[in-house]
Amino acid sequence: MKTLVIVTHPSIETSIINKRWVEELHKYPEKYTVHELHKVYPDGNIDVGKEQQLIESHQNLVLQFPFYWFNCPPLLKQWLDEVFIHGWAFGSNGGNKLKNRKAALAVSAGIEKDDYSKEGKYRYTLENLLSPFETTLLYCHADYRSFFAFYGTENGTSASQLEKGVQDYLNFIDNM
Repeated sequence: MKTLVIVTHPSIETSIINKRWVEELHKYPEKYTVHELHKVYPDGNIDVGKEQQLIESHQNLVLQFPFYWFNCPPLLKQWLDEVFIHGWAFGSNGGNKLKNRKAALAVSAGIEKDDYSKEGKYRYTLENLLSPFETTLLYCHADYRSFFAFYGTENGTSASQLEKGVQDYLNFIDNM
């Protein structure tokens, strides 16, 4: 029941949240495979067959990324477009490789949680803004398990907040 975590962060070295999540995930190689797209594909040339095999060899899938400009990093969008193709991820001719596979999102959001509400600064919840990812996974008949979010990084994060977030993230993945 190993989980594949697709990490997409264009500058993971300067990240606080995503970098710390990756460090923690690496401590448990028996449970998680961490696959960092920017390290594997710095030129953006994705090996689709390799990516599909990697997904097929895991029971669970987590897409981890910083949420900025109300979306994911461009490399993750490219990865989704190229890997989740007709005939593999969906379609009547064997497109069922994601069917019933547990899938979830893990996002770091710089904005405070209250800003992601109908009454908040941006008028939409994070759930609303992440709905294209949910819809994509549901379209491919994956077992979508929602998302984990770490909010408020823009205003600084204390060591205790960070470590609580790490433990909450691991609990989320383990209970998908």
